[in-house]
Amino acid sequence: MATIYFTSDHEWLRVEGGIATVGITDYAQEQLGDLVFVELPETGKKLTKGDTAVVVESVKAASDVYAPVDGEITDANGTLSSDPSLVNSAATGAGWLWKMKLADESQLAGLMDEAAYKAHIG
Repeated sequence: MATIYFTSDHEWLRVEGGIATVGITDYAQEQLGDLVFVELPETGKKLTKGDTAVVVESVKAASDVYAPVDGEITDANGTLSSDPSLVNSAATGAGWLWKMKLADESQLAGLMDEAAYKAHIG
């Protein structure tokens, strides 16, 4: 069964079997506005928590999306190259950004559950 985590930078992670699927929250996509471009990471890229993993551009601004934990990219959502608006319409579903193999699952303990994230955004 997958467990969902959230970061204070408005990323979500769905973790199952040591693999995290990562995206931005619905709150984040609402703040950004309509996305027009997503720069996805390359498979095999190693990320350290806090590294820029993805750049998203909207009609309002460009924004970095940070690695919430250490790991290695195993997949990127190539559909977003031709349809970045999928992040707006399905931020926590089909609009995921990348998947990564976790380097240290203990880092998940520093993330929020859904109730804590909802309190965070007010």
